[in-house]
Amino acid sequence: MAMEFSWPVRIYYEDTDAGGVVYYANYFKFMERARTEWLRSLGFDQRELADGFRLAFVVTEAHAQYVRPARLNDALTVGVNVAAVRGARLRFRQEIRRGDELLCAGEIGAACIDLDSFRPRLIPDDIRAQIEY
Repeated sequence: MAMEFSWPVRIYYEDTDAGGVVYYANYFKFMERARTEWLRSLGFDQRELADGFRLAFVVTEAHAQYVRPARLNDALTVGVNVAAVRGARLRFRQEIRRGDELLCAGEIGAACIDLDSFRPRLIPDDIRAQIEY
């Protein structure tokens, strides 16, 4: 699957576990960083969305399939693909690769929320237009 956006990640000592491979939960951190940079590439900064529009995107579910381990000093690419946009919800498919080798595939559900009520909020039209472009 071709990813619509990708972000480079380097593996540091702090990312690894006692076995010298990337700790499983860190793959979700890498995916989060890539989604943040994807949103920024569309012209939306999370701090500005929070301060100016009182909205945020929060993860509602996360699934990962671990295929191969990443190790210290590996240069990875984290892909982001928007699979669905509905109302207040987004679904992402993400891949983490070392070159052409798939290391981890993830599916992430997210929701747009109102920061004052912490309730779901429709994705604003200007953001939706950029996402669906």
